Amino acid sequence: MGNWDWQVLLQDPGGKIPTYWQWLVSAWGWTVSVSLCSLVVALVLGSLVGVIRTLPDSPWLVRFGNAWVELFRNVPLLVQIFLWYHVVPKLVPAMADLPSFVLVVFALGFFTSARIAEQLRSGIYSLAKGQRYAGMAVGFTTWQYYRYVILPMAYRIIIPPLTSESMNIFKNSSVAFAVSIPEMIQFAMQAGEETARVTEMYMAVTVLYVISAMVINRIMAWVEKKVRVPGFVVAG
Repeated sequence: MGNWDWQVLLQDPGGKIPTYWQWLVSAWGWTVSVSLCSLVVALVLGSLVGVIRTLPDSPWLVRFGNAWVELFRNVPLLVQIFLWYHVVPKLVPAMADLPSFVLVVFALGFFTSARIAEQLRSGIYSLAKGQRYAGMAVGFTTWQYYRYVILPMAYRIIIPPLTSESMNIFKNSSVAFAVSIPEMIQFAMQAGEETARVTEMYMAVTVLYVISAMVINRIMAWVEKKVRVPGFVVAG
């Protein structure tokens, strides 16, 4: 393969300023921004849908939650991004002026929310029914016993799958290149064409993906260790 002359990659054709590394850092910033914003959307919507799927005596809300999960979980992410980018703005004119960044965040957030909703539902159902009954026995309303009894334990249980989803949402953000978000995949494609060093560009992007995913993994492992209940949930 030969030695990689990174000095060539650091300069534009005129040899003026180090542009390619600046573009890579900028692309990484876009990737992180899309991922974190989408994760916030996914956690909020996924938590809401996951809770309403377990509400007692609310069959219509449960059906709505089930429909939400089936819809967003069974449509490929790339298709959803194209729908949000090309179709939704035509159906909802108010969204026509939204930047593509926001539309991608919605697409990725809604897609991931279905997965988080299913995980939270499983976490809630894994708890003993006595915890729900205990909350009712002390006079808590439905909102209160979810807030103070059920959800604190359910979230502890689902931290491992939430870790996977947090890492996946970062990796799934790579499809944003399809609607011209200047994230790392688009950088690798464009810089590879301009420099004819496709291998080096994709390897640099791969290293950043690995580093970012490992950081997320370590942060979530630390959170899991801090919030675990001894004898109930054991951190890996």
